[in-house]
Amino acid sequence: MSEVLAAAALLVAVAALVTGVLALRRTTPRADGSDLPTDVLGLRQEVAALRAEAVAGLRHLAVVRYDAFGDMGGHLSWTLALLDDAGDGVLLSSIHGRSEARTYAKNVTGWTCDTQLSPEEDEAISHARP
Repeated sequence: MSEVLAAAALLVAVAALVTGVLALRRTTPRADGSDLPTDVLGLRQEVAALRAEAVAGLRHLAVVRYDAFGDMGGHLSWTLALLDDAGDGVLLSSIHGRSEARTYAKNVTGWTCDTQLSPEEDEAISHARP
């Protein structure tokens, strides 16, 4: 009779071990994410797409205000740098004089410009750079 009880106890222990291993396999996350619900996988894909789009966003900016002419005060002239993560974007400069104001735009590629920059425009790019 004790042999029957020992065999039954062994059978119950093996069944418990198998059940535990199966439960552990179900709760252990897989590296490829294949065990995640489809809505979580969809959210991961959406976050990856948003991160890829954010790289091209004009999110590095700086404004430099200055006096373009020595006889004027108030720092009415300004340069605005709008650049993305790669350093591509635009420089906008507005030069204010006594009777008029002129605005200029220059393309920026890779944190540099093909045309000559004023010291204030160089400063705006350097302040916008992370």
